[in-house]
Amino acid sequence: MDEKEKIKERNEICSRTLKTGSRTYFFDARETRAGDYYLTITESKKNFSETGEITYKKHKIYLYKEDFSKFQSILDDMIRFIINEKGREVISERHQKDFKNHTFNQEMKDVQKKTSEIKNFTNINFEDI
Repeated sequence: MDEKEKIKERNEICSRTLKTGSRTYFFDARETRAGDYYLTITESKKNFSETGEITYKKHKIYLYKEDFSKFQSILDDMIRFIINEKGREVISERHQKDFKNHTFNQEMKDVQKKTSEIKNFTNINFEDI
């Protein structure tokens, strides 16, 4: 085993993945050179270029043990605040459903109007000509 493989093997301790739509979150426990552990949280977001090529944008947070309790406390506070203020429902999903329903309803109205116009148009009495 070469040096790079040893470093990689030592560095990666435990990993978890969370896939959510176009985003994937990676939670990795890693080992420092001194033998202690730290956490990396990586957000990977799928993007499409104008040519249709898929690219991934990544953002990474390194979180060390001395910051865990403060980080967790603030994260818990912020999650509680958001849920208390806006509830658990994802508003963008509700808006997406509302938009789709509105669009579908509008399309149905348009189809009904065209159908009505066609019926009126095709209702010709040849004796009138």
